[in-house]
Amino acid sequence: MSIPFGGYASPEQIMRDRAEYARKGIARGRSVVVMQYADGILFVAPNPSKALHKISEIYDRIGFAAVGRYNEFESLRLAGIRYADINGYTFNRSDVTGRGLANLYAQQLGMIFTESIKSFEVEIVVAEVGEAAEDDQIYRITFDGSVFDEQGMAVIGGQAEAVGGRLKERYVEGLPLPQALDAALTALTEPGGERPPVTQIEVAVLDRGREHRKFLRLTGPRLEKLLEAAKESQEGARQPAAEQAQEEQASAEQAPGTAPPIAPEGDIDTGSGE
Repeated sequence: MSIPFGGYASPEQIMRDRAEYARKGIARGRSVVVMQYADGILFVAPNPSKALHKISEIYDRIGFAAVGRYNEFESLRLAGIRYADINGYTFNRSDVTGRGLANLYAQQLGMIFTESIKSFEVEIVVAEVGEAAEDDQIYRITFDGSVFDEQGMAVIGGQAEAVGGRLKERYVEGLPLPQALDAALTALTEPGGERPPVTQIEVAVLDRGREHRKFLRLTGPRLEKLLEAAKESQEGARQPAAEQAQEEQASAEQAPGTAPPIAPEGDIDTGSGE
């Protein structure tokens, strides 16, 4: 039996090589954060480009975020829009769901990963906002078609583990939008580093309080106002913490069992009535 040129590689080795190739490509980008807040779902991504979006709308209640090769995840985004439009028109708009889109992307990415010479270097999130917070859905889909049902938040691309760890330290259910945005930006910023300027971040929300289309891209003065509100709330939180630290320090300086200072003789009340 003839041996193919270049030697033999087992299917397991081919899959491992494809997975390693995809992971390296995805890790070269910067992370994207998707998280719940009090009124919906927040998307935050460092992005210096004004023309190429990492965050987009798919349908009325459904948003899309991606990292990796732009041309690859853009083709997935367009496929999702076509799927949503056809199903919404043919059946009912309520039949278009985040779960259905996640399954579509899982099938496409799984087929590409197993059958193509080169796998897609992408990781995506599909999020759907519900009538209440417990109805929100966040799905993370990896390059090999694996689907993860995330609870509360998801981080993709770049240093996802480190960013996710910093986000978990600050994440609380029901955060107002300014505080949620502050938590996301803090998680995306390396310790000791500076946050990217407002012109180099991409922010959008799925706001359950909006009529019909829930997706809203936050830019310009609206985003600057949110960042200012987040800064004020952060400073307000620091002040009580600083006061508490001063009180603890003052109480620590007076050791337990220490007698209070003795008043001067002329100030002692002897009770003689003189």
